[in-house]
Amino acid sequence: MSQSSPCGFQWSLLWLASLAALVVQLVLSSPYSSPSTYQRPATSGKRPGFMERTLILLDVNTRSPIRVLNDNFLSLQLDPSIIKDGWLDFLSSRRLVTLARGLSPAFLRFGGKRTDFLQFNNQKNLAKFRGPGPDYYLKNYEDDIIRSDVALDKQKGCRLASHPDIMLELQREKAASTQLVLLKEQLSNIYSNITFTARSLDKLYNFADCAGLHLILGLNALHRNPDHSWNTSSTLSLLKYSAGKKYNISWELGNEPNAYRSMVGHTGNSTQLAQDYTKLRTLLQSVRYYSRAQLYGPNTGRPRKNALLLLDEFMKTVGTVVDAVTWQHYYMDGRIKKVEDFLKTRLLDTLTEQLTKVTKVVNKHTPGKKVWLGGLGPAWTGGMSNLSDTFAAGFLWVNSLGMAAMQGIDVVLRHSFFDYGYTRLVDQYFNPLPDYWFSLVYKRLVGPKVLAVRVAGLQRKPQPGRVIRDKLRIYAHCTSYSNHNYVRGSITIYIINLHRSRKKIKLAGTLRNNIVHQYLLQPHGADGLRAKHVQLNGEKLHMVDNETFPELKPKTLRAGRTIVMPPMTIGFYVIKNINAYACRR
Repeated sequence: MSQSSPCGFQWSLLWLASLAALVVQLVLSSPYSSPSTYQRPATSGKRPGFMERTLILLDVNTRSPIRVLNDNFLSLQLDPSIIKDGWLDFLSSRRLVTLARGLSPAFLRFGGKRTDFLQFNNQKNLAKFRGPGPDYYLKNYEDDIIRSDVALDKQKGCRLASHPDIMLELQREKAASTQLVLLKEQLSNIYSNITFTARSLDKLYNFADCAGLHLILGLNALHRNPDHSWNTSSTLSLLKYSAGKKYNISWELGNEPNAYRSMVGHTGNSTQLAQDYTKLRTLLQSVRYYSRAQLYGPNTGRPRKNALLLLDEFMKTVGTVVDAVTWQHYYMDGRIKKVEDFLKTRLLDTLTEQLTKVTKVVNKHTPGKKVWLGGLGPAWTGGMSNLSDTFAAGFLWVNSLGMAAMQGIDVVLRHSFFDYGYTRLVDQYFNPLPDYWFSLVYKRLVGPKVLAVRVAGLQRKPQPGRVIRDKLRIYAHCTSYSNHNYVRGSITIYIINLHRSRKKIKLAGTLRNNIVHQYLLQPHGADGLRAKHVQLNGEKLHMVDNETFPELKPKTLRAGRTIVMPPMTIGFYVIKNINAYACRR
């Protein structure tokens, strides 16, 4: 067996040293690029296990932000189905308001598929318009709701309640039976009308106002006259009632108008939609209190052919009527069956393609117009239990926030904060699900200024014929100014590691030699990625009581220490006292 000569050994050391120098030079001289699509130089001849010891070199442009987003970038959505299943009556829950307040400031969009079946009725009869429930408890249940409402009416300011456990249990039974009806409607695309009373609006606005959320109310676009023109009678009644109560509300009209033709007995086109939005703007101006109210739309679906054609015509005709352009994106349908579906990089990258299509149309007709993701969730048709409400779905959610921010999407509205289905942030026991905790950490640490990231590292030679996509997503922002634990000038980096091995990341350039606070999020318990609980730096996150959040304690990494990302985890890292010029102002 031949042995390596000393000369050959010295040459190998020299080669490795040269390669390391080349990587450092690449970090310091390469142009800034998107964090989600970097390429790492390939090297061969490395022994098994080398990938686990790969060193990623990371730097951030601290001179100027590449985007400045809305302060309400991460926002929320509630589906009108909460009127039908009865949960609207429980929005006064002290715990639910506390959880919503944790994600403020934010917009709260009240809209969804059932937006176009809401009928406003300006009266406060509590029982007449209530949905069906099991007969054996309905009467007592109705009486409890009425007593609760009477008690709330006596309160001043925020009207909050602590509902008895038996009352909540009865409501969960009612919601479970109603959920089957709601799901059947969604699958058949045939919906029944929902009466939206003045009392319902009062409860909805009380929730938003107490939680520090700005309400965006969706209006029924399918309420038509015999000549197919938009019937504004219900909308005008709603506007007058809201103005009389001095409710600070923004507005939108309809939901996914590109899908109207698939609904039985309904049609629509871009010309009609443009006329309707023009009429709504005129209607708002006729009500003095809302003469300067914000109007958003057209809230189209995923930018496929029909949706893009409708959006293009809408923007060409009345693009200046809306204050921001809204559209929706859902990653997959409710037939997902395994955790691995949430880890596919091709799936994560679909959002970038959709964002590009929408912004191209908007900029073609109204350059500079703000674009919002008016509805975003991991899955439509309610998602799947023990999948779209678990830790695994968090990779899609956090990556969506990073991608949307990088491409300048001004606001992302998460579907949904709390309602039926399995894509919500809070369950029916008012317990936060994993995506809620990701959102809370994001709100606490991530500010609206987006910074460019540059990355370099080493990677094994790709296997022939195999497409290697990036499974390490890295994004950077100025740290939130509302977080008083950090001075202005700090930077927050958040990283998604989809690899099945740990990754080591070395801060380079302007980031090196600074103390780092680590907020590492991992699944808690034996269920792994199917877990519905999250741990932060090894400690399980849970509410202390109905009004108290757990302390989000960082782990301090000394200056110069390498960041180690365990497999299948999400981490937020605050670079303290870096005094970044882009983040000081």
